[in-house]
Amino acid sequence: MQQEENVAKTPEYIVDEQGKRTKVILDIEEYEKLLEELEELEDIRACNEVKALGEEAIPLEQAIEEIERRKK
Repeated sequence: MQQEENVAKTPEYIVDEQGKRTKVILDIEEYEKLLEELEELEDIRACNEVKALGEEAIPLEQAIEEIERRKK
């Protein structure tokens, strides 16, 4: 069985004929971590946008109900 290293791995790049980086290869753990961080940043951005509107906050359950009604 192959042993996993606990060392942070640097990304690998795929380059075109001119040596320009065109793609990146990441370990799955690093990729999943980046996705989680991106989702968190999107949540923060959405929260900040709502706060900027200056509207009154509503309970989560009410928000979910309103979203579900709009889907129909």
